Amino acid sequence: MDFPIYLHVFGVKLHPHAIFESLGMFIGFRYYLKSRRKEKIPEAKALFIFLGAIFGAFLGAILLATLEHLLQVQKVIEENGWQGLIQGKTIVGGLLGGLIGVESVKKMVGHTESTGDDMVIPLALGIAIGRIGCFLTGIGDETVGMQTTWSVGIDFGDGMLRHPTQLYEIGYLCILMICCIWLSRHKPWEGFVFQIFMLAYLNFRFLVEWLKPTDKLYVHLSAIQWACILGVCYYVVLVMKKRKGERRHAK
Repeated sequence: MDFPIYLHVFGVKLHPHAIFESLGMFIGFRYYLKSRRKEKIPEAKALFIFLGAIFGAFLGAILLATLEHLLQVQKVIEENGWQGLIQGKTIVGGLLGGLIGVESVKKMVGHTESTGDDMVIPLALGIAIGRIGCFLTGIGDETVGMQTTWSVGIDFGDGMLRHPTQLYEIGYLCILMICCIWLSRHKPWEGFVFQIFMLAYLNFRFLVEWLKPTDKLYVHLSAIQWACILGVCYYVVLVMKKRKGERRHAK
């Protein structure tokens, strides 16, 4: 198997990363529009919240990617200019940045109800589809794992058998989607499913980063791992507060 694995459509050679990243965003967004509970939020507010999510995710993805590859920043700027930084993005940064964007806009428009549960399956679906593109891109995507002797090891183009961490993530997200669908029918409060999704995904990303040859520049951890820790702490506190409030309300 030779990487990258290009897609040929009507005689045109297409890069897999761009195709599946775009496809993941399109399918995830279409699924959200089709499945979201329209009575939960007016159309006008939904538009502003969506724009806040996009803007926050864009900034968060770029900022965390820059911190993750801090040693290469100067080289990237020299070769591609400042716009070269825009090419690097991270899903964890996008999720946390999008969260900040959404919560900021919700305060601005006066919307207090949780809007996250409707986003869980679209997000998981979009990320999983996008990871197919990461896998097909091979070593150039920089999401491959370290060298391994495991039977699942794959040669991504550099002659070494490596952890297919993209496939690990796709499999994990499929299981997580099934669990979240079940949780949505038994959730104790609005927003619970999204909170559990974020906790589960951030914990996974923290652990899987140990299988990647990334720079651990910050007290032996990568920038993504520190972002995961902060995100997990935030959601643990949030879930504990919600649980305490539910118990008080039940009394």
